[in-house]
Amino acid sequence: MDYRKKVISVKKALELVKSDCNIVTGLGCAEGREFLTHLHEIAKKVKNVNVTNCLPMGDYEFFQNPAYKESFSLDGWFYSPAMRKAHKNGNVSFIPNHLHLAAIKRLDHRRTNIYIGNCTPPDKHGYVSLSLSNTYEKRVMADCDYIILEINPKLPRTFGDVQMHESEVDYFIETDYDIPEIPDVPPSEKDLIIGKYIAEYINDGDCLQLGIGGIPNAVAASLFGKKNLGVHTEMLTTGMAQLAKAGVINGSKKQRNVGKMVAAFAMGTRELYDYLDDNPACEIMDGGYVNDPMVIAQNDNQVSINTTIEVDVTGQCCSESIGSMQFSGSGGQSDTACGAQKSKNGRSFIALYSTAMVRNPKTGEKEETSKIVTQLKPGAAVTLSRNDLHYLVTEYGVVNLRGTSIKERVERIISVAHPKFRDQLTKEAHDLGIVY
Repeated sequence: MDYRKKVISVKKALELVKSDCNIVTGLGCAEGREFLTHLHEIAKKVKNVNVTNCLPMGDYEFFQNPAYKESFSLDGWFYSPAMRKAHKNGNVSFIPNHLHLAAIKRLDHRRTNIYIGNCTPPDKHGYVSLSLSNTYEKRVMADCDYIILEINPKLPRTFGDVQMHESEVDYFIETDYDIPEIPDVPPSEKDLIIGKYIAEYINDGDCLQLGIGGIPNAVAASLFGKKNLGVHTEMLTTGMAQLAKAGVINGSKKQRNVGKMVAAFAMGTRELYDYLDDNPACEIMDGGYVNDPMVIAQNDNQVSINTTIEVDVTGQCCSESIGSMQFSGSGGQSDTACGAQKSKNGRSFIALYSTAMVRNPKTGEKEETSKIVTQLKPGAAVTLSRNDLHYLVTEYGVVNLRGTSIKERVERIISVAHPKFRDQLTKEAHDLGIVY
């Protein structure tokens, strides 16, 4: 079969979109950029078209411009800055989820008419690689009307559960855009302190999951003296690639997918993408498998490392909203934290800075406030239940909350708050009746 017979223009692809159509696109770097860039051009022809995405990299006109809100709505499993900015338009909304169930539950709710994503050029056997994500993509493609993939030769050819034969795809669009990158920003002083604290709890032979952001990056940077580490993670990062190239990560001690770095998606710098290209040591697998807590638990010594925005003195973690304002998403935080704790000798870490600079609405001035609080902000989403918080880490230390009472938790959590807020937090905890 010659895939070129299925190549169409973006304009032709957009003709498949009808009113009341449900479209799903890939996560992050796997989204169909050319299709989404031009989607607003058919606004006058359609009404009530819904797009579902996750951590989009593009700032697309169809959802940013409020003039198109009658034509298009956008639902997301994980907000990016572009979605946060557009939320006020009234046609952008968040889908609460645990990532390993995101596709299953969404498909129970509504059927997909069009899947739009990207892929590598077909190889000599007619197979394309979905490259940088299979978090939910193939599950959605298994039951939709049209599969459209943007062929991009700049994508790395990856292995795992990302191969598709060209015969399974309805249409291709030929493209050549650069793959979005997350800059490799040097960790801050606080990041490095927290990273070193966590690194002390990581042993040779452990299996890692690292989240997104400065703190997980600092943890990776602190691990170059370790040996025989493994990776079973939601997101594969540049730091992991660097550790693998240095021989720190080899997966030799894993129980599942021995010798392989396993992830649901990858996002980072060009260094990461070059490392992934044609590398059989890396497998991009179905997110329903990778993030299933029962699968995660099958690797001994699994270590989960994630961050949060705000935590209360009993251990409730808000990692995705600022009060009632959606900021990011649940992602796989609960999946990986719970899975790691089910693992033999597993550990789960939630890290945050002890304070943040927040603008006072009355004075307009920025003030230092504690990120450890007696009560979460009104409307805050609890991403990780206090029942599931294991280790909490700030720049002031690490506390183990496993099996502790509320009284013990309050004391331990306040002990890693910024010193200038500790007395206030203790008084508030008593005044509120959290402890006596």
